[in-house]
Amino acid sequence: MKVFRGLPNAAARAPCALTIGNFDGVHLGHQALLAQVRAAADRLGLEAAVMTFEPHPREFFARKARDMSKAPPRIANLRDKLKSLEDHGIDRVIVEHFSDHFAALTPEQFTRDVLVDGLHVKWLMVGDDFCYGARRAGNVQMLMEAGREYGFHVEALPTVMNGASRISSSAVRAALAEGDFPHAEQLLGHPYSISGHVIHGQKLGRTLGFPTLNLRVPHRPALSGIFIVQVHGLAETPLPAVASLGVRPTVEDSGRVLLEVHIFDFARQCYGEAVRVEFLHKIRDEEKFIDLPTLTAAIQRDSDQARAFFTERSGAVNATDRI
Repeated sequence: MKVFRGLPNAAARAPCALTIGNFDGVHLGHQALLAQVRAAADRLGLEAAVMTFEPHPREFFARKARDMSKAPPRIANLRDKLKSLEDHGIDRVIVEHFSDHFAALTPEQFTRDVLVDGLHVKWLMVGDDFCYGARRAGNVQMLMEAGREYGFHVEALPTVMNGASRISSSAVRAALAEGDFPHAEQLLGHPYSISGHVIHGQKLGRTLGFPTLNLRVPHRPALSGIFIVQVHGLAETPLPAVASLGVRPTVEDSGRVLLEVHIFDFARQCYGEAVRVEFLHKIRDEEKFIDLPTLTAAIQRDSDQARAFFTERSGAVNATDRI
């Protein structure tokens, strides 16, 4: 899969079947959209393409307003989003920098400069609530009219439902915030996880008796707290662990978000290695403790609860195997 930061240069442009959106989490609704794009690309002999945005438009406007409470927390980092898009058959992704200039494009400018001249779109599918251009002035009907003018076909995908509920990134965020991982998995079509490369930390966990591997989380995540997790990528099978995702209020006040994972009975150095942390169960919210001994005692309780979880789960699996 080819990834472009901004519109491809003239030599790299190719006729495409395209969809546009933030694709945070690449949930089942997104996947239905991507399947349609892939099928159209195959049918018409085009490349399957996605245009997405960095930062999220709502995050961009929240920063301008100096009110980050209006920015949606992220379900997935850019790395995980791109991996999901590739897994669903996309040939090229345009990561458009959302800026004042881009936000000011009229619907007509967006159609001409971005879709037609910049991407050579021949077939386009969007959600039935899609809006575009400055102040979200463009809608699906306008896009269809522009397609007839410029020679590309436009289709709108109806809302994808989960029972009586709409599948959306907002619904996934709500499930993650509540620690409802079974519901999040229903909406995503797979268990929720965060991936990244292991970085150096402060080594505080090691001095407390709970060494951790650390992953940088560049954006405010859709969940925080203490979790039972399993780690993929360091062994043939997932490794049981307990994790903290948050701002570490007991030991620093920078506001920097970090994912710290203590893998049970594991001592190998793995700095720089790529791992995927799968979330299984929420233990509690993040807390600020009065001192390090109190923090250490809490980590011990969390670890004991996580170990008991894996012991119980292993016993249930063994019992099923004997049936």
